[in-house]
Amino acid sequence: MTWFILTDKEGHNFSIFWVLVSVLLGAIAMLCKEQGITILGLNAVFDALVINKLNVLEFIQKLLRKDKLLESSGLLRKGLLFRITLLMSGGASILYIRWRIMGTGPPAFTEVDNPASFADSLFVRAINYNYYYSLNAWLLLCPWWLCFDWSMGCIPLIKSVSDWRIIALAALWFCLIGLICQALCSEDSHKRRILTLGLGFLIIPFLPASNLFFRVGFVVAERVIYLPSIGYCILFTYGFSLLSKQAKKKKILAMAVLGILLMNVVRCVLRSRQWRSEEQLFRSALSVCPLNAKVHYNVGKNLADKGNQSAAIKYYREAVRLNPKYVHAMNNLGNILKERNELQEAEELLSLAVQIQPDFAAAWMNLGIVQNSLRRFEEAEQSYWTAIKHRKKYPDCYYNLGRLYADLNRHIDALNAWRNATVLKPEHSLAWNNMIILLDNTGNLAQAEAVGREALELIPNDHSLMFSLANVLGKSQKYKESEALFLKAIKANPNAASYHGNLVIGKTAHYSTILLTKFLIDVPAVLYHRWGNLDLAKKHYEVSLKLDPTAPGTKENYNLLRRKLEQLQKKGGA
Repeated sequence: MTWFILTDKEGHNFSIFWVLVSVLLGAIAMLCKEQGITILGLNAVFDALVINKLNVLEFIQKLLRKDKLLESSGLLRKGLLFRITLLMSGGASILYIRWRIMGTGPPAFTEVDNPASFADSLFVRAINYNYYYSLNAWLLLCPWWLCFDWSMGCIPLIKSVSDWRIIALAALWFCLIGLICQALCSEDSHKRRILTLGLGFLIIPFLPASNLFFRVGFVVAERVIYLPSIGYCILFTYGFSLLSKQAKKKKILAMAVLGILLMNVVRCVLRSRQWRSEEQLFRSALSVCPLNAKVHYNVGKNLADKGNQSAAIKYYREAVRLNPKYVHAMNNLGNILKERNELQEAEELLSLAVQIQPDFAAAWMNLGIVQNSLRRFEEAEQSYWTAIKHRKKYPDCYYNLGRLYADLNRHIDALNAWRNATVLKPEHSLAWNNMIILLDNTGNLAQAEAVGREALELIPNDHSLMFSLANVLGKSQKYKESEALFLKAIKANPNAASYHGNLVIGKTAHYSTILLTKFLIDVPAVLYHRWGNLDLAKKHYEVSLKLDPTAPGTKENYNLLRRKLEQLQKKGGA
């Protein structure tokens, strides 16, 4: 690697290998998070201040006087200028590649993501940006109020100078200006370098999140102060060292610092516990950002996922109250109300959601499901097709469209819709199952068998598909094969009464919705009954009735079987 070794004018050797490694690692860091590229700036600051001991104030003065800067300031010493140029070139190349990957444009953000950046007044934007800086500084000093999301009204905008929160801005800039003056003007060169290094490490990594160069998609984000915390630790440690030299009671100062460290350790442990589960994380944010609609939405979604719909409704309603344009909260609330058969309010919420965001495909689909339940079939069909228009690959919407066509006895359209669902999502078990059942019920046993075999090739362990295909095979008098599939389905799901008995209510679900459909189907008991194996038929009827005593079809068939067995016994006795 001798080609990596360069020599400056003073005869000092240095290697560019580690500079290139730094650029590579910075690129990897930026691919993980945009802030990672700022590490190149930190490397340049460290090289200039620590390795080359550059005097920043002297450099600025010579720059203003237009002196022979490169010769007198030491920029060429030890190859500093070359290394900084290499870092800047590498950083520019990384940014260009990132820009191309992102589609040559920044992501689109909404007003709820960063309200200050959408303010018309330059004064309002500037004063709120600076307030956000002060909040980040406070989180470095006292990381007690932490929240997974600070958007959606969590921090109300400052709109006038009478707002008391302006004090935070004044305090921040008073401290920063004081530190900057000390870093530039101190006669102690060691102090200058330490303060400049600390300020550089504090400020440079924060610049991408400052809204100065481009709009960011958040108000406060704790992740953006990870790297600036390096600068904070440098400044804190240096301040402690200065105080410990001047303080008379050094033990008290040391105890105070240890107390701060202990509190931060405790806070770290508590926060780590909160991150162990969604429920703890979301609920911890309620006390920090009670005005944040997204916090209430996430708490509600977590409760809904656990089946606590009543509590979820409360939080969803609060999310919509705090942000009347929160379409995702409206969509989820509408789904829960639909499941509770409160169809009118569900339709109102979902209709409002698609009015606010016309390309919200999921809301269009769910609106179609509600309209279908209200037997407004034309409107439901239109809603489904609107959803598909906005999301071309939407297998669940095709599935529900097929159910609509099945309700309207448009069997060909239903089969086509379900086939589209399985093409887009080959493991869509519900669509496959409905195709088999519809073909079976319409007497197309050969086609139903072909579809069932195709489905089982793609989803070989799906017991509901085994059951449906076994039913078709039984009707086709392929008893042995039908029996094998029935027994395999029972083994996979032994507690399913419908696999033993006669009448089944199939529950089909997608996301937050549950659709009910009834199908009269042949099952093992009926298979054995028709096959003439009456003892096995009796056994499966009894198992089915034990699992579901209210199944009327099974009771009727079981009574028929008992009467037949009694007749056979009488004949045998005679």
